[in-house]
Amino acid sequence: MKTYSRRKTPAVRWAGWTAVWALTAGVLGVQAVDAIRPQQRIELFNGKDLSGWVLFVPGADPAQTWSVRDGVIHCTGKPAGYIRTRDQYRDYKLTVEWRFLKPGNTGVLVHMTGPDRVWPRSIEAQGMHDNQGDFWVIGGTTFKEHGGKQDRRVPKQGPSREKPVGEWNTYEIVCKGDTIRLYVNGHLMNQATECSDTAGHICIQSEGSEIEVRRVTLEPVD
Repeated sequence: MKTYSRRKTPAVRWAGWTAVWALTAGVLGVQAVDAIRPQQRIELFNGKDLSGWVLFVPGADPAQTWSVRDGVIHCTGKPAGYIRTRDQYRDYKLTVEWRFLKPGNTGVLVHMTGPDRVWPRSIEAQGMHDNQGDFWVIGGTTFKEHGGKQDRRVPKQGPSREKPVGEWNTYEIVCKGDTIRLYVNGHLMNQATECSDTAGHICIQSEGSEIEVRRVTLEPVD
C-alpha cells in the first residue's frame, strides 16, 4: 500500500512557530520591537482627558473607574484593572505624581506586553501605601535581584519615603537597558538589574483604592 506523508499547511506551520515563540518568550522574556525611545519630554497626561491611554477594566464600564476632574486623573480603585499607554516605550525616565485620599493600594506596571488581563506580563513598581519602592514580577518576568524566588516581591531598600496620606508623592522610574531604578520623593528605593523584559506599555493600576494622579511624564535617559 502506498503511503503519503502529511505535509504541513501554512496555517499549521504558523501555529507551530507561534507555539515556539510563546515558549521562547516565556523563557527569555518579551521585548517590544517597535518601542519608542523618548528623545524629548513627553507628557502622557494632557490635563484634560485620557487621550493616548487604553482603559482596561474587565466586566465594567471603565468610565466609572477612571475619569478626569479639575485637571487630575481620578481612579475609584474598583474593579481591578488599569490604564495603559497605547504606545510602547523603552529607555526612559517616567515621573508620576499621585496621592491617596486614604491609605490603599495601586502601582505602575512597566514593560507590559501580551494581552490585556488582570494582571498582564510586566514588572510592577509597587504603589501601595508605605510600600512604594517594592518590585513585583508578574506573568513570568524576572530580574537578577529576584533570583527566581517563590515570592514575587522584592522589598524596597530602607524605610518608606512617602508623604502623609493626602499629600502628593513623586514616583520616578528610570528604565535604561535591562535596569530599572525606583525613586520615591527623590530617594533611591530599589534597583532591578538584568531584567528579562526591557520595553513595553506603561500601566497605572486600579487596585482597590481611590487615587489621584496629576502628572505622568516621560523623559530621555543618558
